[in-house]
Amino acid sequence: MRGFMYILECFDGSYYTGSTVNLELRIQQHQNGEGSNHTRKHRPVKLVCYEEFDRIDEAFLREKQIQKWSRKKKEALTKGNIEVLHKLAECRNESHYLNAAFDSAHAPNDSAQVANHSTQRPDIFE
Repeated sequence: MRGFMYILECFDGSYYTGSTVNLELRIQQHQNGEGSNHTRKHRPVKLVCYEEFDRIDEAFLREKQIQKWSRKKKEALTKGNIEVLHKLAECRNESHYLNAAFDSAHAPNDSAQVANHSTQRPDIFE
């Protein structure tokens, strides 16, 4: 059964992410206060983004993925700004940085890369 993942913007600027098999009906339910508790308290709502899937379980998994995203990532998706979305999706924690530095320092047959390797952490960690 076909499914949709959707993002609504509420009147207070907050985002709500959901999934459904009938997008038009579900948005109308949110508008009527019959949707989630969040949209019931923050009406009216406006559809700002949706994705269509072959199966509802795929839409549900996408919903759960996006619900974990930051507001900035959701905004990039809703505006179709894929370049910003990819940038925001980059891992910035210290362990990822150190693993990437180790991998590049141990790249085979690339002495220039090893010579230019720096163990300084980016400003983001200071």
